[in-house]
Amino acid sequence: MKITKLPFSVLIIAILLASCQPEQNIDIPSLIPQPVSVTSGEGVFELDSSTKIVLSEENEEINKMAELFSENLAPALGFKLETNVGLDSGSSILLELLNDEDSEIQSEEYILNVDKRGVQISANTSAGLFNGLQTLAQLMPAEIENQNKVSKSEWQIPAVEIIDYPRFPWRGLMLDVSRHFFTKNEVLAYIDQMVKYKFNVLHLHLSDDQGWRVEIKAYPLLTEVGAWRVPRQGTWWTFDPPAKGEKATQGGFYTHEDIREMVQYAAVRQVTILPEIDIPGHSLALIASYPELSNTGKNYPVNPGSKFYTIDDNTLDPSNEKVYEVLDNIFTEIAELFPSEFIHIGGDECYKGFWRKNPDCLALMKKEGLKDANELQSYFIKRIEKILQSKGKKMIGWDEILEGGLAPEATVMSWRGMNGGIAAAKMGHKVVMTPTQHCYLDLYQGDPAIEPQTYSMLRLRDVYRFEPVPEGVDPALVLGGQGNLWTESVVTLRHAEYMTWPRSLALAEVLWTSKEQRNWNNFIPRMEDHFLRFDQAEVKYARSAFDPIISISKENGNTFVEIETEIEGLDIYYSFDESYPDQHYPKYEEKLTFPPGAGSVRVVTYRDGEQVGREIRRTVSDG
Repeated sequence: MKITKLPFSVLIIAILLASCQPEQNIDIPSLIPQPVSVTSGEGVFELDSSTKIVLSEENEEINKMAELFSENLAPALGFKLETNVGLDSGSSILLELLNDEDSEIQSEEYILNVDKRGVQISANTSAGLFNGLQTLAQLMPAEIENQNKVSKSEWQIPAVEIIDYPRFPWRGLMLDVSRHFFTKNEVLAYIDQMVKYKFNVLHLHLSDDQGWRVEIKAYPLLTEVGAWRVPRQGTWWTFDPPAKGEKATQGGFYTHEDIREMVQYAAVRQVTILPEIDIPGHSLALIASYPELSNTGKNYPVNPGSKFYTIDDNTLDPSNEKVYEVLDNIFTEIAELFPSEFIHIGGDECYKGFWRKNPDCLALMKKEGLKDANELQSYFIKRIEKILQSKGKKMIGWDEILEGGLAPEATVMSWRGMNGGIAAAKMGHKVVMTPTQHCYLDLYQGDPAIEPQTYSMLRLRDVYRFEPVPEGVDPALVLGGQGNLWTESVVTLRHAEYMTWPRSLALAEVLWTSKEQRNWNNFIPRMEDHFLRFDQAEVKYARSAFDPIISISKENGNTFVEIETEIEGLDIYYSFDESYPDQHYPKYEEKLTFPPGAGSVRVVTYRDGEQVGREIRRTVSDG
């Protein structure tokens, strides 16, 4: 294959022509997120042991990327693809980093061409080439995800031209490692999955009331004390508090070496790790380690998931200069460990009751002319911003940092709906949209009767409906969006995977693909194809979107049942007699009335004669 750079005018014509093309060729595998432009070619490229990955020029970063791609394919292929520089013939996957960078091509954009002779990926940046490689992997059969050698005579890649770039630069997932600790290797496995769908920010929630997870050499008690709590299992917030003398054995933390390894691992995969140290509230693990930093000075244990809010003081004392000294030293080490442009300081759900009782806080408010506790928090946040700026970092925080006045250069992560982001953007601040009703991956995704226990609801379709740019907001100020997986009720990586996928497939498309290209009914079959890839990779995912959605109501002495599905085209069958319905039972067509004496309804979904959803039982008392 010949390495060529397409002029920008040619790219525009190609995009316009592609937009006039008929439906995507059925031989093209399902791609998530949906690219900007996909044009089918003729024939296929057959990848085999003679295929080489070719770099247009020597480049250490691109060479690592090529090696990584080869290593990822090797288990299923049974062989590694060799990497060469400058070779321009034979069966090859060419990676072309354009030398004379074209300012008209976006930094993460790539051009992917496949024909019978081979593959060519061209981009201005290493991020663009990496994105192209992720798409190339999706063009290969699902078995490529298997971690064992696959008995397959041919590895075919369909001929295609793809021109693609993201809608937003910030495409994030947050993993809460405080509430439940995830090991270094588990975090690396999480990164491996997210990059396949072009997420490029991993937000690590490193501290909270239930655990401090990063080594700070200046303050060893943070990991000797703050990283550990008494063990508990069951339902979060119902646990007994620590008993007198009970040993704290549950937890863990990352050493400096662990962090450096994770940061480097992520960087090769074009992911930035965003560290969060949650202050001034959610600081009980810090206070348990150093009680003098709180308003009360009391010795509190690290919380194990029992009720404590407003009872134990989990807020730092903003009138105590020692607090700022300690945080300055902590952020010095955090800034050295994480090359991220931003450091997240939390700022959410800060209970201010102890401030109002603290005479030193009241004196500070009087001295500074602060009219209420919200302005006292703003005073604290603004001082923290100056500390971060002294480290060469920018501050980002949850939308509560707006209360009492926003720090001059802060970026806002809007979680309590969109209003915080809207307000910040209208003040000229950059925002990351992550509203609960579209982005909280710890919520139920199906009927609570058959889902892991949590609270509230976030169905797959609600993620796909997410629009990060509200009306009237300058799109340039919306960096992007993020899915958040809080882990109060998520103990294992398998559970984390179940909560993340497939809702993060929907989010990946929201954050990458243009609003005009998104189509729910088109997304569903592509999502199902990716279930095959998850199966091959042995990654856990949820099929909750195929389950029936049952609503029970009562009126005038009658109990009614209404049933729907997220996914169109499913057949719904039901029974009122406690037997287990299948496709030979009554089919749901319209609103039902509970028959006299019936105590429950069982519902199941089918498609094309095959069961696709789980059976759900609801009782007459649920109405």
